[in-house]
Amino acid sequence: MNCEDVEHFEIREVLRCILHTILFHRALGLVRPKDIDLELFEITYVQCGDVELERKIDEKIDQFIDRVEKHPNKKNQICLSFYEVKNKQATWFTNKVERLHWEQWYINLNVAQHPKGHLGKSHSSKVVVDPGDIATEARSARRGALESSLRDVLFQIIRFVNEKKDHVPPIPNLEGVSFPYEITISSSSDSAFGMDMFKRMLQTGHPTMLS
Repeated sequence: MNCEDVEHFEIREVLRCILHTILFHRALGLVRPKDIDLELFEITYVQCGDVELERKIDEKIDQFIDRVEKHPNKKNQICLSFYEVKNKQATWFTNKVERLHWEQWYINLNVAQHPKGHLGKSHSSKVVVDPGDIATEARSARRGALESSLRDVLFQIIRFVNEKKDHVPPIPNLEGVSFPYEITISSSSDSAFGMDMFKRMLQTGHPTMLS
């Protein structure tokens, strides 16, 4: 899918849908599944039913949207990483803890920028096609394409997490519904992984994994 097709007002739903789907299917089993119907698309996805997890995701999405607004012409990236915590050899002064990422999901969005149109009054008696009607049809077609691609991505996520389990570490002795994870935000130009997640998922069926 061409991520340039994502409208500003669709960012929150698209990211919530993807991030929650990944986290739900990488959950540790201590979840209360909650079905969520998207308002903008005919899609239902599942959340873990954990208030703290929802708060963290919404917080990161807010940060992502804030970055998009400050840098409207850049393709911005949000990354969901799962990691293990390893204790490095202690020294005299420190007891270092290292995060070893075992799976990373990169999502790049380039939000559509629309120039403001200028509609003038027509003094002709002929029937004139309203440019607004054409724009509405185009938006409807774009929305349908985005919904189809988003649905495909959800199926790809589910297929991947069910098939690829060899790299998943033993369940940690930690409280919570998920493996340890972090969500980071940057410009896609800051990362060596420039391929957007939608395209990656549809073509290869798996995220970036680091061993």
